[in-house]
Amino acid sequence: MAKYVIGLDFGTLSARAVLVNVQNGRILADCVFDYPHGVMDRALPDGTPLGINWALQHPQDYLDAVQYLVPAVMEKGGADKTEVIGLGIDFTACTVIPVDENMNPLCFQEKYKKRPHAYVKLWKHHAAQYEADRVNRLAFERKEAFLDRYGGKISSEWLIPKAMQILDEDPEIYESMAALVEAGDWLVYVLTGNIVKSSCMAGYKATWHKKEGYPTKDFLKALDVRLEKLVEEKLPGEVMPAGSKAGEINRCGAALSGLSEGTSVAVSVIDAHAAVLGVGITKPGKLFMIVGTSMCHLLLGEKEKHVPGISGVVEDGIIPGYFGYEAGQACMGDHFAWFAENACPSYIEQEAKADKKKLLAHLDMLASRLKPGESGLLALDWWNGNRSVLVDADLSGMIVGCTLQTKPEEIYRALTEATAFGTRMIVETFINSGVPIEGIVAAGGIAVKSPFVMQVFADVLGMEITVNKTSQIGALGAAMFAAAAAGSKAGGYDL
Repeated sequence: MAKYVIGLDFGTLSARAVLVNVQNGRILADCVFDYPHGVMDRALPDGTPLGINWALQHPQDYLDAVQYLVPAVMEKGGADKTEVIGLGIDFTACTVIPVDENMNPLCFQEKYKKRPHAYVKLWKHHAAQYEADRVNRLAFERKEAFLDRYGGKISSEWLIPKAMQILDEDPEIYESMAALVEAGDWLVYVLTGNIVKSSCMAGYKATWHKKEGYPTKDFLKALDVRLEKLVEEKLPGEVMPAGSKAGEINRCGAALSGLSEGTSVAVSVIDAHAAVLGVGITKPGKLFMIVGTSMCHLLLGEKEKHVPGISGVVEDGIIPGYFGYEAGQACMGDHFAWFAENACPSYIEQEAKADKKKLLAHLDMLASRLKPGESGLLALDWWNGNRSVLVDADLSGMIVGCTLQTKPEEIYRALTEATAFGTRMIVETFINSGVPIEGIVAAGGIAVKSPFVMQVFADVLGMEITVNKTSQIGALGAAMFAAAAAGSKAGGYDL
């Protein structure tokens, strides 16, 4: 009898699933589910307004995604639930949910439906920059060891600043939440009943260290006396590495997913980190770039090096047995979409329609005809803040050199070049810090769809870039972790 695993990949606007044959690694089917609520950055579903730099989601979208995707991908791939030996989940991070003592999201309660802090804070929720600044300032003053592992600064996107923002702005929600849980870990609980924390998510997004644990109670108390017991009271569960078995599908999980009770469920992992495995990187030396809404740059290493401005180095952070390094750019496809939707004249849209091309593909073609520096434009890629190496969400993008003769394709090329030079800064910082890079593998929607963008990156970096065109690589990586969690006795593989 054939054996299959399912990988679920929860992104910013949608979730995806793949059904994979365990014996040969072939993807037999994939399905997509768009979140009905999308990203809530202006108002809650009832119209309650949100502040600047907010980005929330509704956890019901995640449950609906599981309920739709798992049966759909099994049906499409011709698999029976008895043939599925494991399920893996990857998720955007840091995407956190405040939950009650029964692990139910607080926003499900009628009394909290109008309270923004009761909802999911998406990874790109940047409204906790004030709190992140406080953490960084105090950690620097106290010479806290954890700060060096994150390049000297932690981000407003991460768990502790987001927890602090809840405490600062809605202390009732903070007191009411029994836990602040990564969305990937929450789904693992929903399916298995086990509260398990991913070493990947805890390490990169909650400043956890395999040997030292979380920041000390003394440090947290110095931030705010009410935070002293943050770890004990709000961050429950054993930390386990990717590829480990978090538990098995229980009765409730079976009812939601359509899988058999007893099916193995892997520890969750960050979406970009799952994609490292999905493109076949299992050893140090290759830099992986996932090029989508934002960008992540990921490396494996055999030693822990402190690299300025990166998002972190975590033991067992990507693949057990190695140190995983992460850096990133907070804006990639986002600023191309912004330009296309808000600053591109109608005649460009008409040309694209006449050529039967999508607008960005048409801009690609026009920009590819330009020589580097031809327009005289210079741009900064900080349109959604800077993740690496400056780690400041308050920074903004810029274009210099526009004249009345400036064309849309010139601006588009300048934005592309700006992003490429942002990646070059990251690459040079890694190399100068003793983390070697011997090659680059890229994946994601833009990497596959835009040879022009990838050529600009290769030219700016002075390195060959291999583009992996496998569909749904994040979900594929999650499925591979599922096969490891199931183990060889069930028909999978042992780590």
